[in-house]
Amino acid sequence: MAERIYLLDTTLRDGEQSPGVSLNSHEKLEIALQLARMGVDVIEAGFPVISRGDFEGVRMIAEKVKGPVIAGLARAAKGDIDAAWRAIKVAENPRIHTFLATSDIHLKYKLQKSREQVLQQAEEAVRYAKQYVSDVEFSAEDASRSDFDYLCQVVERVIDAGATVVNLPDTVGYAVPEEFGDFIRRIMERVPNMHRAILSVHCHNDLGLAVANSLAAVKNGAKQVEGTINGIGERAGNASLEEFIMTLYTRRSIYQKELNIDYREIYRTSRMVSSITGMAIQPNKAVVGKNAFAHESGIHQDGVLKERTTYEIMSPELIGLPKSNLVLGKHSGRHAFNEKLKELGFSLNEEELNRAFQRFKDLADKKKEVTDHDIEALVKDEIWVIPERFKLQYLHFTGGSTVVPTATVGLVGARGLVEEAACGDGPVEAACNAIDRITGLPGSLVEYKLNAVTGGKDAQGEVVVKVAVGNLKVLGRGLSTDVIEASVKAYINAINKAAYEISKPDQVGGVVDLNGNDDNRKNLG
Repeated sequence: MAERIYLLDTTLRDGEQSPGVSLNSHEKLEIALQLARMGVDVIEAGFPVISRGDFEGVRMIAEKVKGPVIAGLARAAKGDIDAAWRAIKVAENPRIHTFLATSDIHLKYKLQKSREQVLQQAEEAVRYAKQYVSDVEFSAEDASRSDFDYLCQVVERVIDAGATVVNLPDTVGYAVPEEFGDFIRRIMERVPNMHRAILSVHCHNDLGLAVANSLAAVKNGAKQVEGTINGIGERAGNASLEEFIMTLYTRRSIYQKELNIDYREIYRTSRMVSSITGMAIQPNKAVVGKNAFAHESGIHQDGVLKERTTYEIMSPELIGLPKSNLVLGKHSGRHAFNEKLKELGFSLNEEELNRAFQRFKDLADKKKEVTDHDIEALVKDEIWVIPERFKLQYLHFTGGSTVVPTATVGLVGARGLVEEAACGDGPVEAACNAIDRITGLPGSLVEYKLNAVTGGKDAQGEVVVKVAVGNLKVLGRGLSTDVIEASVKAYINAINKAAYEISKPDQVGGVVDLNGNDDNRKNLG
């Protein structure tokens, strides 16, 4: 019988540490609910002590997401562990995940502590966390570069202290598969009480070997693998869970392991994470890239048409990739639209369905054909929303090679419809300047990305922006067949997120102040 392997998803913690990624509580919850639908065993929801936003996000996930274990990360310190417990205590299955570095380079330069001090601190942290929960995970940070005998001592002590999971990270992605597999095997053999805990691995991708190292670890006794959707994370990222999952499935005769995963949710989860984080998936990304099941070579096309397995080792339908790219048009009704949504894996409430259907009809008037990718994009645009303080009513702009670009924008907010006009270097900047005047929340465009959702001259443009409002940086997303309109929608989406964050209570009962004064709140209503 195949041995069970557990998956810990750390997209919401390590993944969010990707440069440029910042998620609010509602965005984290949407991803967590989808991870639960996909069937991951553990969701590492965040690092509660690190910020108010992280604490709120973890607490919301703990309260609303059922099924998976919900873990909160904590350094090996009582304050961190207390915060983690307060955030996860309402979870159906709570876990405290505490960590401490064990390599000599970290002890000397970062912790400035002796081996004995770290050993004692690790043991005490696990015992302290055990007072709150029965499920405690301990991570020996930089385990792959730690002295082996000392690491074995730490692992044995934390298991005796009550750790149910011991994680051995390749924190800087330094290991190679043969070495890492042997490392895991030796740990299993050397630590006398290892059978009392699950051995976990958390591999980084600095050398592009995170998935390979994770597979080598599983082959040699690891029972839990930690990673992220699309492999996002600090520096070069983490082990890509979808790649790890599909390797175990495709080569199950070799690995003989089983997972509790709904494979049909993989594609949707990948797209959701990409959309919410603003991190585009490279076309040639394994498993979920848009070219993963595309064939341009005539020889390949001929082979696939005759027998799919000639050039495809996985079925696109297995991971939830829609079989057809064709679809609905302007004469399609609400029922047909809802059935298509179900086919694509979306379950909308009545209000969301009504909004999405109206968006679909508007789009169908502009496009001859509305594809599955179009529908996915507009539905995601409707589901993942925060309260709209400002809503675009209309946009007019003029420009040209000999004309100063000018934009007139009408926004509906707490003061009703407000109109402003402004100039800029281009129509997008002009529109953003007008929006700044209306909202009183001047933003600075830090990043701008434009992607075509589908091909053709009438393709929808998806714009993702990062906007700095005071000290706060937020992502915004907009969708339209007009790239200028999509850009303006993305900017407004970012400003709405900033307004939402500003209006939330801080830890001492006030409201978030970006610049040390109250000016930013004057137009929030």
